[in-house]
Amino acid sequence: MINVGIIGGSGYTGGELLRLLLGHPYVNIEAATSRRLAGKDVCDTHKHLRGFLDMQFEDLSPDEIKERCDVVFVAVPHGTSMNIVPQLLDGNNNVKVKVIDLSADYRLKTSVFEQVYGMKHTNPIDAVFGLVELHPDVADEMFISNPGCYPTGATLSAAPLVAAGLVDAVIFDSKSGISGAGIDPSVASHYPNMAENIQPYKLTTHRHRAEIFQELNRLDNSLTNISFTPHVIPSVRGILTTAHIFTKSTLSADEVKRIYTDFYKDKPFIRVIDGIPTLSAVRGSNFCDIGFEVDEHNRRVVVVSAIDNLVKGASGQAIQNMNLMCGFDETEGLWVAGVAP
Repeated sequence: MINVGIIGGSGYTGGELLRLLLGHPYVNIEAATSRRLAGKDVCDTHKHLRGFLDMQFEDLSPDEIKERCDVVFVAVPHGTSMNIVPQLLDGNNNVKVKVIDLSADYRLKTSVFEQVYGMKHTNPIDAVFGLVELHPDVADEMFISNPGCYPTGATLSAAPLVAAGLVDAVIFDSKSGISGAGIDPSVASHYPNMAENIQPYKLTTHRHRAEIFQELNRLDNSLTNISFTPHVIPSVRGILTTAHIFTKSTLSADEVKRIYTDFYKDKPFIRVIDGIPTLSAVRGSNFCDIGFEVDEHNRRVVVVSAIDNLVKGASGQAIQNMNLMCGFDETEGLWVAGVAP
């Protein structure tokens, strides 16, 4: 049994961490922090956890939480994590805590982060990018940087063909539920603005492109023609990504199917399906469903991936990382079906 803490437990990702960890056979939820809500019942914020969790938010320093916990999830805004993670990892009092950061602060090389996010990185630390299907080395690490939600669905949709050196260019078109914008309401998430509407944004400049580029270019450093455009749709959860993958030669559907099934054959949370994936099939789960069609006339493979942005795109993936880091089976606490309809 391990003790787990969550720094920043009041948001959507914090709530999902709590929900999923409650079902983990080897986890004791030791602490959830929130400066603003310290002393308040966690279930007053995360009402779906009533009857399952009897604890209050605490305002703990990094030193205090690492003394009580074996694993700490850091679920705070970008730019904040860089002031917390180094204190968790500094080794004072011989405390060795495993840390999984859900912010963007450590996903990119420092120079790239500063350029993309427009801020100075005050505490650079090397971290493995925690996309488990592409980075099995997370099992040997004390500190993992959890991927962004868009990069998870996009990268997984194209990785097999890119790793095979078959790709000339990729255009990603992703559509996300409103929860991807976080728990605080905004003009973009205001119901009259979002209902019966689709909002494309940052058509060529979204910061998550840097993560997608980093991971695909790592698989094939000759691939640089990578485009990404996000949209928000009137759905609470989920990201559906359509990847238009232009290949160096014409591929048959059988060849593509073999490439994908071989690449993901030992990856329990990747389901390569016949047909087109749907958000309803993965909602509430840690699965990534992938389907495709081949356009032989244009040397194009259209690959569609579906994930729950709060689970495989955030908290579930973080627990998947924790499982490997702690020597548990990768699926512990996560082997649940999606919620449909």
